[in-house]
Amino acid sequence: MKILLTGVTGYIGKRLLPVLLEQGHEIICCVRDKNRFDTSAIPGHVQVVEVDFLDNESLKEIPLEIDIAYFLIHSMATQSGDFQQMEAQCATNFRNFMEKTCAQQIIYLSGIINSDHLSKHLDSRRNVENILASGRIPITTLRAGIIVGSGSASFEIIRDLVEKLPVMITPKWLQTKCQPIAIRNVIEFMIGVIANPHTFNKSYDIGGPDILSYKEMLLQYAAERKLRRKIFVIPLMTPRLSSYWLYFVTSTSYNLAKNLVDSMKVEVICKPNNLAEELGIMLINYRKSIQLAFQKIESDNVVSSWKDAQTTHILSGGLTRLLEVPSYGCFRDVRSAPLHNSEASLTKIWSIGGNSGWYYGNWLWKIRGFMDQLVGGVGMRRGRKNKSDLAAGDALDFWRVLIADKKTKRLLLYAEMKLPGEAWLEFKIEDNILLQTATFRPLGLAGRLYWYAVWPFHGFIFRGMINRIANT
Repeated sequence: MKILLTGVTGYIGKRLLPVLLEQGHEIICCVRDKNRFDTSAIPGHVQVVEVDFLDNESLKEIPLEIDIAYFLIHSMATQSGDFQQMEAQCATNFRNFMEKTCAQQIIYLSGIINSDHLSKHLDSRRNVENILASGRIPITTLRAGIIVGSGSASFEIIRDLVEKLPVMITPKWLQTKCQPIAIRNVIEFMIGVIANPHTFNKSYDIGGPDILSYKEMLLQYAAERKLRRKIFVIPLMTPRLSSYWLYFVTSTSYNLAKNLVDSMKVEVICKPNNLAEELGIMLINYRKSIQLAFQKIESDNVVSSWKDAQTTHILSGGLTRLLEVPSYGCFRDVRSAPLHNSEASLTKIWSIGGNSGWYYGNWLWKIRGFMDQLVGGVGMRRGRKNKSDLAAGDALDFWRVLIADKKTKRLLLYAEMKLPGEAWLEFKIEDNILLQTATFRPLGLAGRLYWYAVWPFHGFIFRGMINRIANT
């Protein structure tokens, strides 16, 4: 079958793509920026089209001969504009275009709706569902709550909280009940309903076998990790304080934290249905889903991470414009060093950041990250998805990977921290020489003052970093 897959650079889309290809489907991937989607390591028939569903004109790039379409576009983490309005516009444009195609079914992943008084996030999901269902093409809606898997937002937030805090003073929404589901089960449901006429124009709540409060989820995670944790729930924490609590302790952005807190006040428990039995899906319990997530993490095989899909407004124009590092009007710190072992140095470059750190002055990198977080930036909390592998579009602490080409031995990073200007950091190996270049394009007087203020620190940080990499 020819399947249109939107949101392919997102957490779910990246998991769904290889499974669809294994089943022999021909996939048309819709991406806003081709430079954030590397198909070189993807086996199977993949066609990539660059589309922005907020721009009707760009939809003309999508072929009309498709059988199934997945709608996996969400904007909850956006840092600019009204995400509800953006999601509604995307859904409207998508529905209108699908009317012109040969599509037989739309599959949409939504959120569980248990209340008339919904959060903005869940209300937006319901509105999108209604928009898609108003067209002529049959829609199958799968409604999930908390998705548990390596790299999922929910799992990583729980992981951050439990791993970092032996004692937690928490808001009352931790008593709210939910029905978590393993990412493996989500993918099984999304595959199982393909071209299944019994599921046309129907919606199904999908969840695992356990109904737990968020507090119970934290404590069961702690038990699985053999950690002793105490949690005290107090009614005094406002939604704003709760959002800041999540923002400073976990790797989530403030906008996403605010929307998550809003959603967590509403119970998300599945309405009974027989879809799992009809599709032959064995539901995985919460403790087992944690075990499966850590199997992926420990084998350094995390397929996708919500952190890679979460971008700042800086990247809203795409990566393409950032690939050519400017020189005019820029400050540069250029260093070179001969290599003892170029392959070992290349491996070290590809392992930089995250738990490996930046090889010199890590405490200064952390202070810079904390300062960025204080003014609403991404900080150093995002880490990296894999220990030794990088690809264009990956988040890397407060950087975004623009180019990761092992053949040409070049890694180019772009700063997503809040700056009075733009910054690039590049590593390149040529003729057994490591070239390390930091480029800063200042914005006005503030940008120039910033560069001169940090220049003394750059002197020994960048010198120490290149020496550690070169002397491997």
